[in-house]
Amino acid sequence: MNLEISVTQANELREKNPDLLFLDVREVEEVNFCKIPNSLHIPLNEIPQRLDSLSKDLSMVLYCHHGMRSMSAVNFLRNKGYEKVINLSGGIDAWSNQIDPNIPTY
Repeated sequence: MNLEISVTQANELREKNPDLLFLDVREVEEVNFCKIPNSLHIPLNEIPQRLDSLSKDLSMVLYCHHGMRSMSAVNFLRNKGYEKVINLSGGIDAWSNQIDPNIPTY
């Protein structure tokens, strides 16, 4: 499995698979400003303590602002045995610009 997915591919995958989890690893202040609807929020620094709340069987697309923090989370989770995690290339910024212009950018 690749480490990254484009926003277009992620949107198509989400439409086909309603069980696909979008995991937002940004800080609370960022999420309060904007978010991709129906995403789970776990800040990057809390992921190690909350591993038991994430099923290894669930496919997940991780995102942050531009994709750097979420890529760190993908690498961490892959090292912990989560094989179905992938990074959203360009993060919520790319999602807003290419998929949902109603999501404000910052």
